[in-house]
Amino acid sequence: MAFYKHYSFDLWLTLIKSNPTFKLERTRYFHAKFNAKQKSIDEVGAIFRQVDLMVNAINEKTGKNVDADEMYLMVISMINDFSFEFNEVDLEKIYNDMEELLFEHMPLVYCENCLPVLSQIKESNLSSTNILSNTGFIKGNTLKKVLHHLQIDQFIDFQLYSDEVRLSKPNHKFFELMLNNIDRSKHPELDLKHIIHVGDNPHADIRGANAMGIQSMLINSNNQSILTLLS
Repeated sequence: MAFYKHYSFDLWLTLIKSNPTFKLERTRYFHAKFNAKQKSIDEVGAIFRQVDLMVNAINEKTGKNVDADEMYLMVISMINDFSFEFNEVDLEKIYNDMEELLFEHMPLVYCENCLPVLSQIKESNLSSTNILSNTGFIKGNTLKKVLHHLQIDQFIDFQLYSDEVRLSKPNHKFFELMLNNIDRSKHPELDLKHIIHVGDNPHADIRGANAMGIQSMLINSNNQSILTLLS
């Protein structure tokens, strides 16, 4: 196993993945409640995908963060042919309903190897770990609850989410924040070559990490799995 003193992990499509039922139920919710133009279920689902892809691209380009509330307003606007009548929209209720729906249809651990690999990294008691994740429709505070439910957080020393710090990968400031949060009492002589960031996104994860001078590993979107960390 290659030895690193600190392992940084992306979250979505690296350690967890969406529950397809959640996305379907989320689409039905907006189709039923915010659909004055009578869009079809498929049309509402397509709008969610468009907003998700657009905001991901914006966040990666600017290095900043478009909030979940703003994303839900975009969806409502697009469903209603770009109407901006938001006065009656209760964003707090929408997000609480979405969080409840998410917990009913919990995200899934990405693969059967994720927990064993994380466990082996932590069992050595020589390495520390973190989550460094861009967020979208689901906020970091909710994701912390998800990771606790999935028993991932027991292997993670700290978690950083873009909506909580107003930064998104590949912004170097987000990676710097991760570096500054590493416990230096455990690693008093930590060198950048002893740090690796693992993720599925060649731009946000790999280029972002490499620009900071730390090691990187692309998994899941290519032919490598998380097991590669142990080889």
